[in-house]
Amino acid sequence: MSAHTPEDMHGEGKSPGEKTQARVDPKLLEILVCPLTKGPLRYDAERAELISERAGLAYPIRDGIPIMLIDEARSLDKKPGAA
Repeated sequence: MSAHTPEDMHGEGKSPGEKTQARVDPKLLEILVCPLTKGPLRYDAERAELISERAGLAYPIRDGIPIMLIDEARSLDKKPGAA
């Protein structure tokens, strides 16, 4: 067993608000579907999210774990003039 520092566990000392690259098992990504539409998800590594185009939602990935709860998803509001 190797010892881990708090920095190892939280993205090398980055502040809690900073995004870190989440690594997700590719085999897990192959089997996950949107809980709302049961449709496919696209992995956005830069934003650490799983995107459901059909539902217009982005599910966060925290500490390498996809959070597949509709209440936790971010809306992909694509309306013209949306900020």
